[in-house]
Amino acid sequence: MAHDGNVTTTETPVLKNLLAVTETAVPQAEALLQRAKDVVRSLVCDKATGKIDAALLESEQTAVHGLAWVATYVEALRQMQGWAERLHAEGRFGEVEQLLHQIAFGEYLWQLYGGIPMSQGEIVRPQDLGLSQDDQRTMMSSEVMSLTQKGNTQAARMRLVELMRERTAEVTFGVTGLDDELEMIREQFRRFSKERVEPHAHNWHLNDELIPMEIIDELAEMGVFGLTIPEEHGGLGLSKASMVVVSEELSRGYIGVGSLGTRSEIAAELILCGGTDAQKAKWLPGLASGKILPTAVFTEPNTGSDLGALRTKAVKDGDDWVISGNKTWITHAARTHVMTVLARSVSQTANYKGLSMFLAEKTPGTDAQPFVDKGLSGGEIEVLGYRGMKEYTVNFDDFKVKGENLLGGEEGQGFKQLMQTFESARIQTAARAIGVAQSALDVGLQYAEDRKQFGKPLISFPRVASKLAMMAVEIMVARQLTYFSAREKDEDRRCDLEAGMAKLLGARVAWAAADNALQIHGGNGFALEYGISRILCDARILNIFEGAAEIQAQVIARRLLA
Repeated sequence: MAHDGNVTTTETPVLKNLLAVTETAVPQAEALLQRAKDVVRSLVCDKATGKIDAALLESEQTAVHGLAWVATYVEALRQMQGWAERLHAEGRFGEVEQLLHQIAFGEYLWQLYGGIPMSQGEIVRPQDLGLSQDDQRTMMSSEVMSLTQKGNTQAARMRLVELMRERTAEVTFGVTGLDDELEMIREQFRRFSKERVEPHAHNWHLNDELIPMEIIDELAEMGVFGLTIPEEHGGLGLSKASMVVVSEELSRGYIGVGSLGTRSEIAAELILCGGTDAQKAKWLPGLASGKILPTAVFTEPNTGSDLGALRTKAVKDGDDWVISGNKTWITHAARTHVMTVLARSVSQTANYKGLSMFLAEKTPGTDAQPFVDKGLSGGEIEVLGYRGMKEYTVNFDDFKVKGENLLGGEEGQGFKQLMQTFESARIQTAARAIGVAQSALDVGLQYAEDRKQFGKPLISFPRVASKLAMMAVEIMVARQLTYFSAREKDEDRRCDLEAGMAKLLGARVAWAAADNALQIHGGNGFALEYGISRILCDARILNIFEGAAEIQAQVIARRLLA
């Protein structure tokens, strides 16, 4: 169906034999990745031992991080191919899905060949990884050339947007590939977001208000805080995939609401993986019900991502512990009941081996008086976005913690215990990023429909429509990569690599979507009264927390090169 003023296509711009063409292209991309791994390994490994040299890894950082991005793109294409093949087998690979798939391959293959944006001002090209023109000829098969030349065209993007305009009432653009149960969960939380979150989110943000307790209580009733906690511990015992769906839809309403579950997810995972039976019995039912709200207390003012350098100390005091030190960027610290505190308890250590994890009980505070316990103080850090729970500095001054609250009852295990949670945390962060990106697409599409310029809606102009099309495409790419990492986690397979890739790509997609949606708003996007100003601020944090993009790329590359 044509729209007034819109560019229409006389025939579908979908490539013939699309799935066969993209299937053939995947191994070509994989071959380029393998060559890149070999070349980068030769740059950073000691010639005598064959082991990674830390100094070389740092000096060759552009190549190393570029390798992480190449690997992320290749895995994304693999997952898009798997998604497309599953839909085709089910008879659900319609024109929208074909266009999403085709444009994704056309764009990502071109970027693999010509340069990947690691950030706005950093394009990593094959030669930055030490690849030659001969190495790049791996990508010059007829299938790859067909996709790069004909996959992501203006006609394809315009047709996709034309179809999107007909489906604006739908939850997402394109079949997600989830089973019926997960789609039902998605619909439930989408309705909750639209009715209970979206109408209020912008005011919460503008007024820097804590998310009302009634919203938290409603989330608790819906089982959000115990979503993946086993039933024997009071939770619902659902999959990580369900957590991804819930996080995405809640974050689509407001990232602050979508992130409430992250607090309980991290705390529960810590206790499930490293806690004693008594600790599981004491804490997990309360976390699952939402009666116990937790906060993660890891970061310090001068350490950032270098957790091994933490200086906050825990000293034995009879059977109990006394904690002293300063923490920062602690989310939702004020009105929570327990802090998972990472502190140095093993004397004469200066690395991660001396760290222990504590379940430090506290009294919930208020906006006016965040910290009320003896030995605990701090204040709010005013931030651009990601409000609703607020960020705090937290100071420990001989703060007492019960001896029974040393996680696992053993010192020196804190860093290891924390690492066990990173897969789930990064999967969930990727899901939140998708939600924020989808929110940007929602408001960008609506504004482009409503705003008239030169006698027609903005969406009729190709560059505006192309921005919207690429948002939809990259959201689906990031979504499939995130679903894959969640499935790997549910199958109890190591997935730190996949989770890291999902988080790395998802964060960039969210920022690009928010930035482009604001551009579509023009000057109005810069006005605080418009929701896109909040979405842009919220999107910016995703490249920083749960592992900054640079740290994330470093971690991915180390795993690839090991």
